[in-house]
Amino acid sequence: MRLRKKLVYWLIGVLVVILLVITGASLYLYHFAFEPTPKVLSHPTAKSKLITARNKSWLAKVPKQHWHEQSATDDLRLVADYVPAAKTTEKTIVVAHGYMDNKEDMAAYIHLFHRLGYNVLAPDDRGAGASQGNYIGFGWPDRLDYLKWTKQVIHRNGQTSEIGLFGVSMGGATVMMLSGQHLPHQVKAIVEDCGYESVSAELSYELKSLYHLPKFPLLYSASIITMIRAHYNFLQASSLTALHHNHLPTFFIHGSADTFVPTRMVYKNYAATKGKKKLWITKGAHHAESLSDYPKQYRQKVGQFFAQNLN
Repeated sequence: MRLRKKLVYWLIGVLVVILLVITGASLYLYHFAFEPTPKVLSHPTAKSKLITARNKSWLAKVPKQHWHEQSATDDLRLVADYVPAAKTTEKTIVVAHGYMDNKEDMAAYIHLFHRLGYNVLAPDDRGAGASQGNYIGFGWPDRLDYLKWTKQVIHRNGQTSEIGLFGVSMGGATVMMLSGQHLPHQVKAIVEDCGYESVSAELSYELKSLYHLPKFPLLYSASIITMIRAHYNFLQASSLTALHHNHLPTFFIHGSADTFVPTRMVYKNYAATKGKKKLWITKGAHHAESLSDYPKQYRQKVGQFFAQNLN
């Protein structure tokens, strides 16, 4: 009997230790992945950094408006830059930025669309740039915010507006997730660059890549922490599920050498969408480097796609 008691106490002690370790690891994962604290996960090339710096300088000087929106949940004040086209147009591209980035980091893409003759709306997501929030939404709660941004474009620019959605990395996932919502008929087409298939798939990949850890049980315990602190369930955040409901023309772009969001994910995303679609794998390009590696082709292909579908 005494031996049995000792065994029970030992088992309880082991379970408590395991629970504490899992809880601690989950809190660390939330802090590392979901809180907008300084971190370096990807390494842009010198060429890419130079292009971004030059375009940030342009963005700082170009005439623009500052728009505001209330987040769809959590009552946060969001901000965006609206860069009107040089020549009046009803066509607007809404651009979504990447993980740990902000609207200024999209300067090269904003400049690209401005040169193509579009109005451009570039929001700061929750927890990014000048927007409020203390967590990263990975595109899932943000998709509902972008839905509100599209409606604001229509309210300001008129019912005859034509809108294209564009996103890079997390922004690519954001616009794919948005595609599963009931969108205004003024939204005509989507271009996504190197977005992931789902938040859980991306986090599972990073857990294995960075820490050699399996997704169970850490991913599931971390989802509980996220629901408590950020009020959303990232296990539901799926580009694939959303794309099954998408009938808009969609252009998928991904670098063949992407090791941050593995290239294999784009093939799943491409297969999932129900609308007209196009795929471009940029040979040798790393994560979010397709524009800097193939600037002329990027402008031509993306420009042609939006021109064909925003008319």
